[in-house]
Amino acid sequence: MIHPSRFQPSWWARHAHLQTILARYLHRTRQPYRNERLELPDGDFVDLSWATPLQDESRPLVVLFHGLEGSVQSHYVQGMMAVLHSTGWQPVLMHFRGCSGEPNRLLRAYHSGETEDPAFLINTLRQRFPDRPMAAIGYSLGGNMLVNYLARYRNNPLSTAIVISAPLQLAACADRINRGTSRIYQRYLLNRMKQNWQRKLARHPAAGIRNDIYAIHSLREFDHCLTAPLHGFTDADEYYRRCSGLPRLPDIVTPTLILHAADDPFMTDAVIPEADALPPAISYELSRHGGHVGFMQGPPWRPRYWLEQRVPAWLQQYLPLTQETE
Repeated sequence: MIHPSRFQPSWWARHAHLQTILARYLHRTRQPYRNERLELPDGDFVDLSWATPLQDESRPLVVLFHGLEGSVQSHYVQGMMAVLHSTGWQPVLMHFRGCSGEPNRLLRAYHSGETEDPAFLINTLRQRFPDRPMAAIGYSLGGNMLVNYLARYRNNPLSTAIVISAPLQLAACADRINRGTSRIYQRYLLNRMKQNWQRKLARHPAAGIRNDIYAIHSLREFDHCLTAPLHGFTDADEYYRRCSGLPRLPDIVTPTLILHAADDPFMTDAVIPEADALPPAISYELSRHGGHVGFMQGPPWRPRYWLEQRVPAWLQQYLPLTQETE
């Protein structure tokens, strides 16, 4: 079922671009953390960032997955980790391969449907902490990935999941971000991706990948030339078709909250599911405003971030902080 969100935007930042851009620059919360390198079965690694000081092992775990080219430094990660930690949960962020500031070892990287690394992490945490309840939060690309994970691993150890501003129809989103004002986001993301891949390809000169990366002008072209062939897809269209989360929503049985703004400048209405296509496990909240991972409220001199209220309220239903853990 699709529910109208209770989010009401700031009067001074109702526009989607203001919500999207200003949230990045006005959110100044800083959460201390320590890093851990998790070695993967294929010889590569991912880096984890644990909010510190570490909580007692009776505290529930909340695993975060960032968006495209995000990291522990992303404003939405810092803010959410701080709120979760201060409330009593133990947050940990998994950097996708190559996103922690150090290139990963293998030529392959990450993409919107790559669920093996998150599955390995979640299973590792379950083995380390068999008695700790666990949840996951995915933002943007990390949200679409989380949908794929939940659909693929139906018997997963998560008590609940939260998906925020996820591009659940990848082809439509790739086309949308290549039009109009939204191209400013595409330019920013492409520049980050090109820089990272240029460093990566310098380590793999015999990879046979085109070396004129800076001639790529759209995310779709990037996915066609790099993401798809390096991860086993014929082209961008096949990648988008196989990894879009929207068709996989009916397969989810884990209690899941999806939060989306209809004015998200990265997306079109194609990412919004039909109400009758949602399984009982999914609660979908749709707001008119909020932009892409924005959702700001309050005055400009003291903005509030609604996600940092809504997410803990949802988590409390499935990862309650009892007297023993408070």
